[in-house]
Amino acid sequence: MKIHEPLLNDHPFFQKVNPRFLELLTSCASHARFNAGDFIFKEGEEAKQFYLIRQGKVSMELYCPPKGVVIIQTFSEGDVLGWSWLIPPYTWRFSARATELTRAFALDGECLRNKFAQDHDLAYEMFNLFIPVIVECLEATRMQLLDMYK
Repeated sequence: MKIHEPLLNDHPFFQKVNPRFLELLTSCASHARFNAGDFIFKEGEEAKQFYLIRQGKVSMELYCPPKGVVIIQTFSEGDVLGWSWLIPPYTWRFSARATELTRAFALDGECLRNKFAQDHDLAYEMFNLFIPVIVECLEATRMQLLDMYK
């Protein structure tokens, strides 16, 4: 189902985006729904998109032998989930699982990368939006590692 610009613009992640980019971003977006327990993506799989969480909760997980599955970070309404679509080789570095009914906007990574090749200003703006997302993920991972080795 096609998403309308105002819906996408209402998400906190895109509220600071230059309005001239919203139509381009919206053309790569769709609705996504996940039930509790559903994997949204799995570590090692091809990273094809990212998600803007509208409702629900998602845990980002990493398998760490011998501890098993470790929850690195939890996402909820207003959060952005996933950055591996942006960085080659476009493979998920973690797994994500809905812990309750979750609704999100899914943005197609290949569609966006093609638009970046045509509009470098869009690429620059999106990279600037994603740098804090990547840093937050790395910091959450670091904190979990510190907890594991206490």
